[in-house]
Amino acid sequence: MRTIGFACTSAEEDLTPFHFDRRNPRANDVVMEILYCGVCHSDLHWARNDWGHTAYPTVPGHEIVGRVIEAGPDVTRHKVGDIVAVGCMVDSCLECDQCRKGDEQYCREGKKQPLGMNGTYGGIDIFDNTPNMGGYSKHLVVRQEFALKVPEGLDIAKAAPLLCAGVTTWSPLRTWQAGPGKHVAVIGLGGLGQMAVKLAVALGAEVTVISRSDKKKQEALALGADRLLASSNEKAMQEAADSFDLIIDTVPVEHDITPYLPLLDIDGTIAMVGQIGPLPPSSSLPLVYGRRRIAGSLIGGIRETQELLDFCARKNILPDTKTIAMQDINAAFAELQKGDSHYRFVIDMSTLKAD
Repeated sequence: MRTIGFACTSAEEDLTPFHFDRRNPRANDVVMEILYCGVCHSDLHWARNDWGHTAYPTVPGHEIVGRVIEAGPDVTRHKVGDIVAVGCMVDSCLECDQCRKGDEQYCREGKKQPLGMNGTYGGIDIFDNTPNMGGYSKHLVVRQEFALKVPEGLDIAKAAPLLCAGVTTWSPLRTWQAGPGKHVAVIGLGGLGQMAVKLAVALGAEVTVISRSDKKKQEALALGADRLLASSNEKAMQEAADSFDLIIDTVPVEHDITPYLPLLDIDGTIAMVGQIGPLPPSSSLPLVYGRRRIAGSLIGGIRETQELLDFCARKNILPDTKTIAMQDINAAFAELQKGDSHYRFVIDMSTLKAD
């Protein structure tokens, strides 16, 4: 089907209107009219080819909320008129050990994909080998298993970032069992960081925000954190040694994690969810002497993402967002590049005109 989106044609170019064809719907597909799409820092990385394998032209966007306008004859999970959501994946083999246990983001077949999973953008359709285009567009065609139900009561104008920023922080919080009696720290208070704080607080953990200075203390407390730890305060960092069961590191650019390792308690984990790429040299000393670990975590599976949406609806948890028009995406990218916004941009896709 013919549709329109915003695409970039090289790493140096702004995003501009782009007409393209979505694949023809299959029997188990739903067709969505996209209503809102979040703007993720990964979108910026992908558009600028920061990871070195962007194929142009490309339409970013993987935090998608929309309305079903067509359902194939084999679709049982959704019907026309339903409000559904799509995150970072649009398909997987559904048969390997990882898919069967609900970790589709680690699909064994996904290793053949450019992103290591069948990405909403950057992935390749497993049936016709055409490139997947993302949510900065009017429509999306997706396999029914990868369209999530949006619970009643969840504000769809704000919910889109839950599909990436939300589940990216939810998954490690669940994996390492954040909850009552656990001490969780969050490094960084950007789009990922604010979600990590809200979710960790809602799960009942004691939460500390780690930031370079005290500048964001009131912001951290307003989000529900118990305290802020300034990493530039050497004395405070020494006093915080052995404090945390889990540290969620949301910083999206290359940085040294060495100062944070002594903050972990024995058997503590620092989970990297922001930066993708090389880390500066570090020491194994705090790891060995505290049985501490450095781990990574990639978004979350479909079941986990649905769990998150349902949890956020029950607890009334939403990201702090700023709604923009599609035409303002390049200005939003420029602000993201500066890295100083704690809110998430959400595009109101009604502003994208069909011609």
